[in-house]
Amino acid sequence: MKPTFFITGTDTGVGKTVLTALLAQFLRARGARAAALKPVCSGGRGDARALQAALAGALTLDEINPWHFRAALAPAAAAERERKPLKLAAMLAHLRATRERFEVTLVEGAGGLLSPLGEQFDSRDVIVALQASPIIVAPNRLGAVNQVRLTLAALPEHLRARARVVLMAPAKPDTATTSNAKLLGRYFPAEKIHSLPWLGGKFSPAQALKTERMKQTLAALLTI
Repeated sequence: MKPTFFITGTDTGVGKTVLTALLAQFLRARGARAAALKPVCSGGRGDARALQAALAGALTLDEINPWHFRAALAPAAAAERERKPLKLAAMLAHLRATRERFEVTLVEGAGGLLSPLGEQFDSRDVIVALQASPIIVAPNRLGAVNQVRLTLAALPEHLRARARVVLMAPAKPDTATTSNAKLLGRYFPAEKIHSLPWLGGKFSPAQALKTERMKQTLAALLTI
């Protein structure tokens, strides 16, 4: 099966799009034919546009993000408001068809792992159906260890074993920022826990990828 990575998070606004865009541009720089998808957005398509820019035209905006809703709610609630129900089968059909065209596929979820995406399904259901390798993104601040452990516990055991964790540094670190990775390493393999620095308010994947450390971290995330 072609490599498929699902980027989920402990919550909304934790850095999933930043990481997905980084991974997409990193793969392209290495010559890999990579797809980056944000199948459902609510409250705007900014995330999908960021992925489109990272892919440099490899996919259209509607291919990256076929379902988008106006209300800034959980996608399932936003879809209900617009009377446009979204079913798991439809999303999986789109993701699988796109995956066939590329060497590596990145799928970014919406909100946290169990945030409802459509009619009776969430990101966990998509991960299981695709047998994707989960990448869990969390803000590297107080509370992250609990949030990451809860997210890992919600995954089936065989997919939890393939998971990676990325702690994203906040603009203003707190007392837990420097110790979270070590503490989390008591409960999850330390070699699967990665930390990324604060990348600034105006994020540039190309600029971030100029550092060797960043490239090494992204390469490790993509090792199954």
